[in-house]
Amino acid sequence: MHIFEAIFLGFVQGLTEFLPVSSSAHLRIVGLFLPDAQDPGAAFTAVTQLGTETAVLIYFWKDIVRIVRKWFGALAGKVPRNDPDVRVGWLVIIGTIPIGVVGLLLQDTIETTFRSLWIVAIVLIVFGVVLGVLDRVGRKVRPIEQMTFGGGILIGLAQVLALVPGVSRSGATVSMGLALGYTRPAAARFAFLLAIPAVFLSGLYEAATSLGDTGAPFGVADTLIATVVAFVVGFVVIAAFMNYISKRSFMPFVVYRILLGIVLIVLLSLGVVQA
Repeated sequence: MHIFEAIFLGFVQGLTEFLPVSSSAHLRIVGLFLPDAQDPGAAFTAVTQLGTETAVLIYFWKDIVRIVRKWFGALAGKVPRNDPDVRVGWLVIIGTIPIGVVGLLLQDTIETTFRSLWIVAIVLIVFGVVLGVLDRVGRKVRPIEQMTFGGGILIGLAQVLALVPGVSRSGATVSMGLALGYTRPAAARFAFLLAIPAVFLSGLYEAATSLGDTGAPFGVADTLIATVVAFVVGFVVIAAFMNYISKRSFMPFVVYRILLGIVLIVLLSLGVVQA
């Protein structure tokens, strides 16, 4: 693959990472229609996500600094342990454990079986419906300051589903947040904060173990360029997305997911693309 393809995939990664439409599914699908018609691979996806998560760090920098400062303050006994920011800090740590454990145990399956386009198509539709239903019936009244340990752990467990391309990290975690009665902005904010350690650990691990593979579709330089592009585009998208969900529903994303899943099933059935 060539540098322009890497740039394009970086753009796709940045555009779709924060939207509940699954960036990994889009990279998987888009890769098939590029000149070399190859799956960019789980390693490329994981590393380019470092770019979009860096955008999260910058966008939520004040929140992150406040949470970290209060968390350490609570350890030193200078901040009450029941402070909402201290609780969020603990929940990000605890909520990261499930996806870390499952990701290591199922690494081979994640990089092979889970990337089947049949699976991608099905989960795009199924979890699109789930998001739509929960967005409609969820009470959407609880702010992030009311995040409980039980709720945070459940959202952390939902994040594990993001290991399957097509589910969407933000889609799964936001859906669980809506099911628990949190507002759209609160569910999205916690989902993005929760993703930071998991994505950075995964991306750094893949960078250390896979980028030197001569059989990989992309080389180190191309992957790094794609990561930078993903960062720039992702920062713009996250700002627009947080503004959007404070006023509107997730329904356009639900419709898009379902239509994309159906189109993918048709293409697979006709033999236009291979699973």
